[in-house]
This record gives sequence, C-alpha cells and structure tokens, in this order.
Amino acid sequence: MKVIFLADVKGKGKKGEVKEVPTGYAQNFLLKKKLAKEATSQAINELKGKQKSEAKAAAELLAEAKTLKAQLDKEETRVQFSEKVGPDGRTFGSITAKKIAEELQKQFAIKVDKRSIELDHPIRAIGLIEVPVKLHKEVEGQIKLKIDQA
Repeated sequence: MKVIFLADVKGKGKKGEVKEVPTGYAQNFLLKKKLAKEATSQAINELKGKQKSEAKAAAELLAEAKTLKAQLDKEETRVQFSEKVGPDGRTFGSITAKKIAEELQKQFAIKVDKRSIELDHPIRAIGLIEVPVKLHKEVEGQIKLKIDQA
C-alpha cells in the first residue's frame, strides 16, 4: 500500500515522503495513529502543491536576507552610539544585541532580530566595531558600529 508520511517514522520514512509499505502495517499502525495517509492521486497532488509553495516561501526568505545583507554592507549604514566613558577608556554602560537591534531600527529602519546578532559578550569599548549577524541559514552579514564618547 502506498502512503504519504505526515510525520517522521523512524526506519520507515520522513514527513512528506511517498512510500510503499505493507498493507497491514499501514492500516493498523500508520493510518490509525495518523502518522500517514493513503497516497491517492488527489493527496499526491496536494503534497506537490504544498512542497512548491514551501519552496517559493523559502526562496523569498533567502532573497529578503540577501537584500538586508546588501543594506548592511553599505558604508553609510553605520550605527552610531554615544556612550559615557570612564577614565580607563571603557564605557559605563554596555552595548548589547538588543540595543544594537533597536538603534538599527531607529536610525535606518532596518529590522533585525536581536537573537540573530552574534555577540559573544556586550561591547564596552569605543571605536569602530563590526558585529556578525546571521540573517538566514545561508546568509551572514556584518553590522558596523561607531561608538563615540559622549
């Protein structure tokens, strides 16, 4: 019996796969537990349509991430910070990923999720700094920061 897997089944198939399985196994286990459905021509066409729309959505996300990277790579896209500095040259407050995301939104209207900004530790120095940001699983960029003394 041909079935379309609705969930991953260890040793049998992954979600979205169409496979031939023994009829008893399909009727008594896969169909009962809603892990698969019978592969009728209508169900297969639905699956193909769904896969096509998912691929289109993924391509749109990738294109969006590439556009965002191009915006961040421009020289004029440099996020300005004015911080109070102590006698040792370190800032009193630290610049976190949340602060960077907020300033990027405020200064350039570029929306970046704070969780995608890869900051090992909060920034406490002044000067020019580049911070890596993961925009998509295939696209990484740099956010340029200019931290001045207030």
